[in-house]
Amino acid sequence: MDELDLTSSEAKATYKEIEEWVQEKYGFHVTNLNIAQVKQKHGIIERENYNKPKSENSRQPGCPEEKVKAIEDALRHFQMI
Repeated sequence: MDELDLTSSEAKATYKEIEEWVQEKYGFHVTNLNIAQVKQKHGIIERENYNKPKSENSRQPGCPEEKVKAIEDALRHFQMI
């Protein structure tokens, strides 16, 4: 795991696995942005994002509360929080 430079929580589940788990259990789709925002909220370290906005003051859409709860449930399921 050291050579891949992953934290233990990052090694637990991929974004795709989280998306599929939420889709199966809750019946709606979550985006990578939604997952990243919830992971950041819980202090889970993300890798550097190379697809950054061109302007400093660009805004990202917020994650709806029902999706936050579903993603948090998925993160608990995968023992990431």
